[in-house]
Amino acid sequence: MSDGYKQALSSKSKTQLFGDFVRDYRRSAVRLAWRLLGPHRAAAEDVAQHAFAKAWRHIDRYRGEAQLKTWFHRILVNQVRSHLRWISVRERARFFIAKPKVAHPVEQDHAMGDRIEAALKELTQSQREVFTLVYLEGMTIPEAAATLRKAPGTLKSHLFRAVKKLRAELADLEKELST
Repeated sequence: MSDGYKQALSSKSKTQLFGDFVRDYRRSAVRLAWRLLGPHRAAAEDVAQHAFAKAWRHIDRYRGEAQLKTWFHRILVNQVRSHLRWISVRERARFFIAKPKVAHPVEQDHAMGDRIEAALKELTQSQREVFTLVYLEGMTIPEAAATLRKAPGTLKSHLFRAVKKLRAELADLEKELST
C-alpha cells in the first residue's frame, strides 16, 4: 500500500500536507492515546495534540521509509509514555509532600467496563501497548512492531502474555456471560 502523504509531499507544501494528515488522523490519534492512557479523554486529547505539535516540528525528519501514519504513531506512543512517566513522578511527589490519608474500603460498582479497564491496567506498559495496537486499533504485528520499534517476535511474546493475563483476570466474566 503506497503512502499518499509521501506522494503528495512533492506536489503540496509541507503545511498543506500536514494539515491534511491532522484532519484525517486526529480522531484516530485521540482514540489511540485514550486507549493507552485510560479513561481520561482530556489527557488523551492533550497527548495527541502534543504529538501532532512534535510531528510538525520534526516533519523535515520524515524520510518516507515508513508510512507517515506509522511515523506519527511512534511519536504518539512516545508521547503517551512520557505522559505516564510524568503522572508517576507527580504521584510519588504527592506521596512525599502530602500527609498520608487513611484509606477506607468503599464498595464499588463491578460493571463489566470497569473490570476490563482494571484488567488492562494490570498489564505491563509493553503488554498494554501491543494489545491496544493489535486488538483495539487493528494493526498487524509488523505495523505494531514498526510503531513501537520492537522486533515482531518481542511483540508476539508481549501479546501472548497480555492475552493470557487478561483471560485469567476476566475468566469469571466468561462464565457470567455464558449463563
